[in-house]
Amino acid sequence: MAKKSKTAFICQNCATTHTQWQGKCEGCGEWNTIVEDNPLAGIGGGPGRAPKKGRVVPLASLDGEIEEAPRIISRVAELDRVTGGGFVRGSAVLLGGEPGIGKSTLLMQAAAALSRAGHNIVYVSGEEAVAQVRLRAKRLKANETQVLLAAETNVEDILTTLNDMEKRPDLVIIDSIQTMWTDSADSAPGTVTQVRQSAQALIRYAKSTGATVVMVGHVTKEGNIAGPRVVEHMVDAVIQFEGDGSHQYRILRALKNRFGPTDEIGVFEMMQSGLRQVANPSELFLGERADNAPGAAVFGGMEGTRPLLVEIQALVAPTSLGTPRRAVVGWDSARLSMIIAVLQAHCGVNLGQHDVYLNVAGGYRISEPAADLAVACALISSLAGLALPTDCVYFGEISLSGSIRPVPHAGQRIKEAEKLGFKSAVLPKGSSDVPKRNDESIFAAEKLVDLVVKIAGGKTLSYESDEK
Repeated sequence: MAKKSKTAFICQNCATTHTQWQGKCEGCGEWNTIVEDNPLAGIGGGPGRAPKKGRVVPLASLDGEIEEAPRIISRVAELDRVTGGGFVRGSAVLLGGEPGIGKSTLLMQAAAALSRAGHNIVYVSGEEAVAQVRLRAKRLKANETQVLLAAETNVEDILTTLNDMEKRPDLVIIDSIQTMWTDSADSAPGTVTQVRQSAQALIRYAKSTGATVVMVGHVTKEGNIAGPRVVEHMVDAVIQFEGDGSHQYRILRALKNRFGPTDEIGVFEMMQSGLRQVANPSELFLGERADNAPGAAVFGGMEGTRPLLVEIQALVAPTSLGTPRRAVVGWDSARLSMIIAVLQAHCGVNLGQHDVYLNVAGGYRISEPAADLAVACALISSLAGLALPTDCVYFGEISLSGSIRPVPHAGQRIKEAEKLGFKSAVLPKGSSDVPKRNDESIFAAEKLVDLVVKIAGGKTLSYESDEK
């Protein structure tokens, strides 16, 4: 007796699976978003049909010739850096970011640059009319290029139009995937089923024709790309466009890349005429640095193969509240709590009755643990009221035992600092590839307590000790 296929009920808003239909989704709390979905539909011919006989798949060994993936260089250097050298032909790329961050602006500039290089580009907008896209192109001085425009949301119509073109497009831009819908799904545009099946149809077109498809994705309030998570697994690359609306700087970061690194970033500056590439981000993030200000430390970081210098600002002030405040912008708040605990446990620096505010200048966000040393120095400087040397750079990871651990690429960090006029550095003891010098410009610290003594000298840093 044949097994009866199981039927699942899936929420079209959050993709939560239920065993039976109900009015309210337990996952997101929305009403009337649950629809019936057969998990076997479309697999092996579907239920009720005998699966067809498979074919023999050729097997190959791991040892063989490797062909370099053909790429389309966009002529936007920062974008090519993040993608690993340009868009790979036949790949699908998902570009996410907050509303107004500059996703459409970046893609329009890249499309114009590719069109000037002789590539066939198609820009499909599901959110704006053709006239509105032309206004943006005119502002970006891209209206004289041969980029082809379309305002359409039906996937079948888009694919039919692309297949009917005399010359196959090299790059297809879909803005955005949440506005697309396909006849194979009965739900509304933007739901989980529509986004998944629309993306699958576009990815299938990219793989079968060799055209590169770039899809713009909306993000949720948490910063994640809206829609089913499976779309991020289906595409070849996921690129996030980050930035703060109060700053003009934008960071392009690869979260996933099957054909390149995921630790490279591209830096842009938003201007009235569009996005301007920033070749030297360190000068940009340090351009408005104040001299002789307590609580400011310059961190020598690394983003992929690019060294980057950014200022970390700290403010430590006595509090009248029972629970002191800990406010962090641009860094991990849990990491800050760990640094404060290490300072109190191993260095005698008591911040239990102080508010701590930490900010990374320029709207930049730091993710590597090498910033621990710069954060600790900024906290000590603010608490003691003593300014750190303006020509010194800091980097190193702090362990729970109070020791300072070496971080990779110390030599590159120091070289970047020297280019910008920094004459000294504080780094972990035992760091590799550090240039040897006879002077005292490089201070190698082994314990955090040694650095506290060097910065504060004999000044008392404990709030409770001051009262006594």
